[in-house]
Amino acid sequence: MLNLLYSLMRYEVRKESFDSLAALWRNARSGLAWDCIFVLPGWLKAWWQVFGAGSKPHILSVWDAGKLIGIAPLKCNSNEASIIGSANVCDWLDFVIAPGMEADFLAVLMQHLKSDGVTSLDLAPVLHDSTVWCHLPAEVAQNCSCRVVMDKEDVLLDMDLPASWDVYLDSLPAKQRRELRRKISNMENAGSMDYRVYHTSDAVDVLLDLFDKNKSEKAAFMTPQMSSFFRALADSMAGAGLLNIGVLTLDEVPVAVVMCFAYDGCEYLYNSAYDGAHGHLSVGFLSKIMCIKDSIEKGYKKFNFLKGAEAYKYRLGGKEVPVYSCKASIT
Repeated sequence: MLNLLYSLMRYEVRKESFDSLAALWRNARSGLAWDCIFVLPGWLKAWWQVFGAGSKPHILSVWDAGKLIGIAPLKCNSNEASIIGSANVCDWLDFVIAPGMEADFLAVLMQHLKSDGVTSLDLAPVLHDSTVWCHLPAEVAQNCSCRVVMDKEDVLLDMDLPASWDVYLDSLPAKQRRELRRKISNMENAGSMDYRVYHTSDAVDVLLDLFDKNKSEKAAFMTPQMSSFFRALADSMAGAGLLNIGVLTLDEVPVAVVMCFAYDGCEYLYNSAYDGAHGHLSVGFLSKIMCIKDSIEKGYKKFNFLKGAEAYKYRLGGKEVPVYSCKASIT
């Protein structure tokens, strides 16, 4: 233990603001594995603006001789720390670390949190290939007198995208392929069908309007606070060039919309809404189909349906990825 502490003394821990975090992303992104879209600076800031009351930001960066090796975007409430975000709007969370520096970063972080009086660390939700999952239990907990507990709590679905739409269709079971073509044909026979993608934040108004029209649990989800978050998120992600809002129209009237983010070759299907008056045309399902088609045509390599085991995700080719809870006690 003394040897570990001695080896970690060369590292410096700094506190960051949301603005300085954004600067680090712009200036040092290439040196860090900034793989999780839900901890990008714009996402974190949007979440904090709407949901941050009651906690304190505790954004920490770790440096080795002036070189950034990792970032822990934390929030604190009394003696408990967690990654900024929440499971209802963030499908998974993670730290941002330079490849190969995971063990040292996490050891430095845990020692620093302990010195700050933090005794509990809630890192959920996490993926099986995240930094937290791969390194915290095996490489850090045994050296830092920590107890780490992880349990499966959900699944998300994603899939690799082929080079063309026709190849994608051929990859589906024959029954699903026929059903998909039938739905497209029904929509085209009902009027003039169009699907367009917008990259400006004002397009989120279409999504929010259709939430209001859809008298279901989805409409109940979009509270005034959640609406504020969606607007703040659209602003920040549009500013980063990551926002894709796909609008499906029938005779120039919006009937379904998907809110997506494109990042590092992957399209993330974040949320969607449709007009229940056109439910008989399966417009909600069709908006996802058109989104996948657009993603393939733009050359994206992956499509992520995100959390939830809805049947349509399986029908469209999604494969399960487990999502875990993760809690660490620091002693």
